[in-house]
Amino acid sequence: MASDYLIVSKRILPDYLEKVIRARDLLSAHKAASVTEAARMAGISRNTYYKYRDCVYAPSEATGVRRANLSLVLAHQPGSLSCVLHALSDANMSVITISQSIPIAGTASVTISLDITRSDFSAAEMISHLEKLDQVISVHLDAME
Repeated sequence: MASDYLIVSKRILPDYLEKVIRARDLLSAHKAASVTEAARMAGISRNTYYKYRDCVYAPSEATGVRRANLSLVLAHQPGSLSCVLHALSDANMSVITISQSIPIAGTASVTISLDITRSDFSAAEMISHLEKLDQVISVHLDAME
């Protein structure tokens, strides 16, 4: 199975990719009030930020804990969330938080934060596995460290 993810030394990558991470960190830490301000502070254009923000992540150096945030759209039927949680548990992932919206038009948006430290699944394998579930309409990896 081909993966969409690589582990690459930042020495061979363009410097703007690291600046995208810096801009995202500025926004997360509330040191920048807007994307425009964060991009300016990091030395990149807003276009560069938006183009790469969901594609570039830095590993966490603070702890050995690996985390991931997923956004899912589930079919509004009994047991949908339970099915997703069971699949995550089978993959040896621990749920940190869950936020679910009120179902509208037969679907519900769910955001799940996971501790993936003990999982042997890659991010691509995890998403592929969840996409195969009948109850899952879409899955997006929002962030990972």
